[in-house]
Amino acid sequence: MRVSLKDVAAHAGVSIKTVSNVVNNYQHVTPAMRERVQRSIDALGYRPNLAARHLRKGRTGIIALALPELGNPYFAELAAAVIDAAAAHDYIVLLDHTGGRREQEVLVSQGFRARVIDGLILSPIELEPEDLRDQAEVPLVLLGERDYALPYDHIAIDNVAAARAAVRHLIDLGRREIAFIGARRGRSEPAQLRVRGWREELTAAGLPADEGLVAATDGWGHADGADAMARILESGRQPDAVFAYNDPMAIGAMRVLHERGLKVPEDIAVVGFDDVVEGRFGAVTLTSVSPDKDAIGRLAVEAVLARLSGGGELPEPRRVWADYRLVQRESTLGRAAGERSAQG
Repeated sequence: MRVSLKDVAAHAGVSIKTVSNVVNNYQHVTPAMRERVQRSIDALGYRPNLAARHLRKGRTGIIALALPELGNPYFAELAAAVIDAAAAHDYIVLLDHTGGRREQEVLVSQGFRARVIDGLILSPIELEPEDLRDQAEVPLVLLGERDYALPYDHIAIDNVAAARAAVRHLIDLGRREIAFIGARRGRSEPAQLRVRGWREELTAAGLPADEGLVAATDGWGHADGADAMARILESGRQPDAVFAYNDPMAIGAMRVLHERGLKVPEDIAVVGFDDVVEGRFGAVTLTSVSPDKDAIGRLAVEAVLARLSGGGELPEPRRVWADYRLVQRESTLGRAAGERSAQG
């Protein structure tokens, strides 16, 4: 039989209210009383009935997370961060895959699952501002770099500044012909912002932003990076560095360089973006821009919960910049220096 609050209270010799205060982590419980109740919780194996707790508040206990590419390592790691952040508040996460298609993003944002969720965290690719004007009556938090200028909480990193940091690192290492692979064919605001950062940092250093070294792609996977790198080399150009839109593209590019007999970083240094786990375990570990995915997940969940608990005084929608850092590894520093950097 399921252990109840009443059972714990009887075992600990306290009131049901006291047990409830401990379970819900209320502050006004003495350490001695908290320890006493916790011993009874552990002894009886009590587990809170989260579904009942949420239903008493008129909620489902579910937050939806809609992402464009569940197969992309970055989004997989981001999903894990959101799930962990939600679990800390006794929420579970319903994952949705939009494929980056506008019609699917519209369907999600307009609440076809609104009856079973308390809030929505959405990372849109093709969604237009007008698509969000009829958003369902659940809190919505946007992820990513598209600026909708609408009253929704928005969590992002500064892609231009992050791209500039990556290119500055390459310039500081003496690289002068720096290619960019992953400029998206068609509109993609993250890609545009990263190309812009590439261009601005080269210009600031007095170097040409050679558009002949920008390779556009239809996708952002390993094969797309490999194809983009091959096209640059087959054009007769050999840059001394490559900045890739993301880590899978950087890894694909490094495979092509290996096949062509070019060494990383001796001949061509490579920087990726997103700092996914895969990039840390290749034959040459990957230097990458590392967004704080845990912070993005935590900030997104907290924004949803703030709107759920705000009552009549909801906070003003905010655009929040999550942190990032450039993790330097062997693909730019070489093996010995890369190992020292990783250990530091």
